[in-house]
Amino acid sequence: QLQASGGGLVQPGGSLRVSCATSGFPLDRYGIGWFRQAPGKGREAVSCIDGSNGRTYYTDSVKGRFTISKGNADNTVYMQMNSLKPEDTAVYFCAIAGPLLANYYCSSLMSVGFTSWGQGTLVTVSS
Repeated sequence: QLQASGGGLVQPGGSLRVSCATSGFPLDRYGIGWFRQAPGKGREAVSCIDGSNGRTYYTDSVKGRFTISKGNADNTVYMQMNSLKPEDTAVYFCAIAGPLLANYYCSSLMSVGFTSWGQGTLVTVSS
């Protein structure tokens, strides 16, 4: 099970951290990805962390601004979002890939390989 939280309203240039609480599976065998869907647009892959080795992957538009990480003591995956822009406004979802081909889908950010989509959390970037 996956549950995203932490969304809200933030001004352009601001920061926000979203969380993905997981349960029922070992994080170290899966890739955990963040996706987003803006109003009137399709779903877009944002980032992924390979639970087996901690490697992270990002879509070009968020590189250098967003950071995905795993909690040390809990089964939670975080995404720190800095220097937010109005175009980052979207509902953010988390999902898992694996265990088969987890690294492949995670590194390529191919949403077709992800399952167990949780409820999303809305991030609005506006002044």
